[in-house]
Amino acid sequence: MPAALVTLSSVLLDRLAALGVDVPRLLRHAGVLPSRFQPSKARLTIPEFFAFWRALEEVGGSRDLGLRVGAEALPHQLDVASLAALHSPSLGEALKKFARYKRLCTEKTVRVETTGGEARISFHWENVEEALPLMLVDASFASLLALARRGTGSSLVPRRVELVRRRSDEAMLRRHFGCEVRFDAPLDLLVFEETALARPFVTHNADLLAVMLPGLEAALSQSMTPRSLADDVREVLGRSMRGESLGLERIAREVHMSSRTLQRRLKELGTSYQSLLDDVRRDTSRRLLASTDLDTGEIAFLLGFEELNSFTRAFHVWEGMPPTRWRESQRGHS
Repeated sequence: MPAALVTLSSVLLDRLAALGVDVPRLLRHAGVLPSRFQPSKARLTIPEFFAFWRALEEVGGSRDLGLRVGAEALPHQLDVASLAALHSPSLGEALKKFARYKRLCTEKTVRVETTGGEARISFHWENVEEALPLMLVDASFASLLALARRGTGSSLVPRRVELVRRRSDEAMLRRHFGCEVRFDAPLDLLVFEETALARPFVTHNADLLAVMLPGLEAALSQSMTPRSLADDVREVLGRSMRGESLGLERIAREVHMSSRTLQRRLKELGTSYQSLLDDVRRDTSRRLLASTDLDTGEIAFLLGFEELNSFTRAFHVWEGMPPTRWRESQRGHS
């Protein structure tokens, strides 16, 4: 399967330059040649895209740069997913369109889950093992909040933001989002009250959507990389690493088939439920150990292990050392 590519627009480079970023230095630091932007956008692999955002963290010069990049985009600078969302009739419909058409711009899945009176928005990157660049997360959530506020014509405030990172820049983040910010979270989440989904958009334009959507649907059908059942199971498992039940029966219900059918279909793909569970647990444990201050007992609980010793043994098989020693080795490299 060919490597997934992510679009990086020269519009973003222009915006960064306007914010005082030395863009040539940024591209050199990221290892991205300016000639890649022909005529107006570059198609980067996910590692290259992440390297760009990590370089921005190092050379950008401002801790709130990701928030500003996300929040200060003008309407003509929005991507097609954001434009389709902005002209939707309500916040709930906007989020559906944003999630559907974001794949035309990036290789990430946007998921909106409603549970317990909350609407929880998360971004999932396919086959990514490393922690996400902090400024990329900040920019993504700030952009979505700015879109919601512009659409509703109000200073809409989330219920909270949850971040997979150690506590840092708390005052800055609280000031920007206007809500509680939780650190050491198992998943990056932007959380609204579920009732907010019914908020109407003052920017609703049915005529413009009627023109836009057929073209977006055609582009989506041409660009979508075929997903396998294994991809779907990995995604379900990934968002379930919050201390939830990870039993085969529950995951089978999530993908709308019986446990027996799921096992048979995965076997036909050359894998198994247990193998996928181990892969996701390994990737998630590495991210949480590297990015948060959660202790190993908390991580074991989030991964669905009944005992800390079971997690410790499994991690030793994956990485050749206990989780505490692996975390120390990563801090030594940072």
